[in-house]
Amino acid sequence: MADDYLGRKMEEYRARKDSPVRRPAVTLTKLLLKNRSYRGYDSRFTVREDQLRSIIEVNTRIPSARNQQVLRFRPVLADEARLVLPLIRLGGALPELHLPLPGTEPNAFIVICSTVPEDRYVDIDLGISAQSMLLRAAETGLNGICIGAFDRVRIREELRLPYDPLLLLAIGKGAERIELVEIGAEESHAYYRRDGVHYVPKVRLADLLIARDGD
Repeated sequence: MADDYLGRKMEEYRARKDSPVRRPAVTLTKLLLKNRSYRGYDSRFTVREDQLRSIIEVNTRIPSARNQQVLRFRPVLADEARLVLPLIRLGGALPELHLPLPGTEPNAFIVICSTVPEDRYVDIDLGISAQSMLLRAAETGLNGICIGAFDRVRIREELRLPYDPLLLLAIGKGAERIELVEIGAEESHAYYRRDGVHYVPKVRLADLLIARDGD
């Protein structure tokens, strides 16, 4: 009996040793929680071109209004980031901080353009595209932020773009602690910082639902 027991245990050990390591499943909920808007990045980490291309690649698989697929993407790496940084504004609700703080600037961007004039359908595609790319970044261990406050004319000139830019994504390794705070629909939605933590208010589910008649 003892010999059989030891033999079974040895077989179990060998099976565990030879089996592939199982990593925790990446769920949409986990990615959504990781996908926060980072305004400060680790300057020691430099984003590579293949990483930006991997993020942009999601656009070959996502929905498009009327299937027009009019969005185009310009990766910007560290050698060109210096052209973009003076032309963007981060942390509009915290102007006193002058974000990003010195030494925490992003060193990579994705510029999103459209081959046709902006309209409601282009804007639908823009939202789907930006969120999908940021989720992909989170999946690969990176972070980012959508930037709508930038000098469109200067960005187009500096990067010699054939189309007007609609939105920028900064991409990098986030160097901030960000926490979500549940709020009611009537409370302030403005994000804030306290003791080095960036807090983002999010309306609770009960206030997002529209009640049915009679409820």
